[in-house]
Amino acid sequence: MLEILQRLARFLDRPLFPWKRLIIGFSVAQFLFEGFLGVRQYGVLKRTKPPKVLELEVSQEVFDKSQAYGRAKAKFQLVNNLIGQIENIALYQLDILPKLWSWSGNLLLRFAPIRFTGEISQSIVFILAFMLLNQALSLPSSIYHTFVLEEKFGFNKQTPQLFVTDMIKSNLLGVVLAPPILAGFLAIIKKTGSQFFYYLWLFGAALQVFMITIYPIAILPLFNKLSPLEEGKLKTDVEGLAKKLNFPLQELYVIDGSKRSAHSNAYFFGLPWKKHIVIYDTLIEKSETQEVVAVLAHELGHWSLGHTTKLFGISQVHFFYIFSLFSVFINNNSLYSAFGFNTQHPIIVGFLLFSDVLGPMDSVIKLLMNILSRRFEFQADAFADKLGYNAELARSLIKLQIQNLSTMDADWAFASYHFSHPILSERLKALKWESKEKVEVKSDEKTDVATTTGRDEL
Repeated sequence: MLEILQRLARFLDRPLFPWKRLIIGFSVAQFLFEGFLGVRQYGVLKRTKPPKVLELEVSQEVFDKSQAYGRAKAKFQLVNNLIGQIENIALYQLDILPKLWSWSGNLLLRFAPIRFTGEISQSIVFILAFMLLNQALSLPSSIYHTFVLEEKFGFNKQTPQLFVTDMIKSNLLGVVLAPPILAGFLAIIKKTGSQFFYYLWLFGAALQVFMITIYPIAILPLFNKLSPLEEGKLKTDVEGLAKKLNFPLQELYVIDGSKRSAHSNAYFFGLPWKKHIVIYDTLIEKSETQEVVAVLAHELGHWSLGHTTKLFGISQVHFFYIFSLFSVFINNNSLYSAFGFNTQHPIIVGFLLFSDVLGPMDSVIKLLMNILSRRFEFQADAFADKLGYNAELARSLIKLQIQNLSTMDADWAFASYHFSHPILSERLKALKWESKEKVEVKSDEKTDVATTTGRDEL
C-alpha cells in the first residue's frame, strides 16, 4: 500500500500543474450542482397542497407557513452559498493563505520566545487566525439567519446577549482545544515519517473517544443546563424501556434547549458501558408521555440495531482514507507553489489544500452517508413500531412537523443529496400510518419552528 501511495504522489507532483484552477473549478462546479438541486427543491416548495398522507393532519394554513419558511431558507441558502463562493475564490486569487502564514510567523518573531517560533507554533497561530477570519466573514449571515429569518417565523429565542456570549465561549473553546490537538497532529507527522497516516489514524480514534467522554462533562454545560429528570411516569417508563432493551442507562437528563430555540429532540451519549439520555424540555412540554417514550424507543433503536457502532466504524475507515491520501499530497511541491508557497511547505496548509482537492469525493461520500442514514432512520422507526409505539411515534412525528414547520415534501434528488433523515410522508408510509382523528398539537403564544434536517428530525 505504501508503495502505491508513493507512486501516486510522484505522478501527481508535476511542475506547473494547474492546481489552483482545478480546486477553484471543483468548488464552482459543486456550487452550481447544489444550486441546480436547490432550484428543483424550490419548485416543490411552491406547491399549494400537502402530500396525501398529511392531508388530514396538516391544515392549509400550517402547510402554507411551512412552504413559505422553506422558500425563505432556500433563498437565504442560495445567497449565502454565493457569498461563500466569492470569498473562497478571493481567498485563493488574492493569496490570502501565504500572507496569513507570513503574518503568523512575523507575529511570533516579534512577541514569542525563540522556542515558540517553529512550524508547530506558527501553525497554531495561523489556524486560530484563519478561524477568526472565517467567523468574521460569516457573522453577518449568522446574525441575519438568527434575528431576521428565524425571528420572522417566530421561533428564535436567542437574545443578542446570548448570541454574543455563545460566540465568545465558542472562540475560547477553540483557543483551548485547537493548540494541543494541532500540536499532536503535526508532531505525529513530523516524527513518524512516510507511514504517519497509521499513527494519525490512531490519534484521531483516541481523540474521538476523548471528546465523547469530556463533551457532556466540560463542554455541554458551557452552553446548556442539564437537570435530572423528575420522578414520575415519564422517568419510570423510560427506565423500564431501557431495562427491557438492556441499555446501560446511567442517568436521565432534561436539557434547557428552549432558551435558544424551539427544537424538540432527544438523544443519548456516553461510553458503551455507561450511557446518558437527554430529553429537550420542549419535547416534554409539547408531547404526551407515551409520545416522548416512543421518540426514545426510536433513539434506542439506533443503539440496539448497532447503528452508532457502525457509524463509528465507518468514521474510522473515512479517517484512514483521508490520512492515507494526505500522504500523497503532503510533499507535493506543485500544489504548494500553485498557492504561493514557493519556499515553505507548511503541513497544515497542505492539509487545507488537500481537503479542497478532496471536495468532489467528499460530495460522493456525503451522498452515500445520507442514503445510509435514511436507511437507519427507517430501521429505528420499525424498531419502535415492533415495541408497540406505532401510533405514538407517528403522532409525535406529526406534532414535531407542525410545530417546526418542517419540510413536508421534497424533490428526490435534493433529498438524496442533502437530507440525512427521510421526510415525514415517507416515514408515515413506512409505519403504515392511517389517520383516524386529527392529531392535536399543544400550542404556544407563537408558532415555533425548528431546523428541518439532522438530529432535530428524530
